[in-house]
Amino acid sequence: MTSPTASAVLDRVFHSARTVNKFTAQVVDDAQLRALYDLCKWAPTSMNSQPMRLVFVKSAEAKERLRPALSPGNVDKTMAAPVTAIVAIDHAFFEHLPTQMPAIPTARATFSDNAALAQSTAFRNGSMQGGYLILAARMLGLDAGPMSGFDIAKVDEAFFAGTTLTANFLVNLGVGDPSGNYPRAPRLTFDEAARIV
Repeated sequence: MTSPTASAVLDRVFHSARTVNKFTAQVVDDAQLRALYDLCKWAPTSMNSQPMRLVFVKSAEAKERLRPALSPGNVDKTMAAPVTAIVAIDHAFFEHLPTQMPAIPTARATFSDNAALAQSTAFRNGSMQGGYLILAARMLGLDAGPMSGFDIAKVDEAFFAGTTLTANFLVNLGVGDPSGNYPRAPRLTFDEAARIV
């Protein structure tokens, strides 16, 4: 049996949670963003690779740098959101493995000597970490509006030029205004999406 506390958490994180398109004017401060990272950093990753990197876009100047990369339908809501997280992946994540995975001395070479493996590991695990970011935001009382409607090359040029980072997706963060929500769309049933073998 699920406890009332667990039911409230499940409702907040899954059952009632929505992809938010409109936010209140409530500020998201830097301490909240640090708390968000400190929670989502515990996401599991292959060989503790931790390839996700985050840029929290808050200032008007940074928002304007992001604007040209946004698809037309994402401009207004992103400019109005208190924060937009650029969820990126570090293609050189393996440089941290000597300290992040000391139990396996060959961990760095496993990826530094295999570009295809490094790329797939960075994308898969960075995406998984990004999912945990959304769940962590919900747990901390924030709402999230993840998006893939943007020009990756433009974001990379504006925020990651000369680095080993590449944008993966964007997440608007803040306290949601339900008036901006679309009617909830249906989900696939278990039998449509899963099987037990």
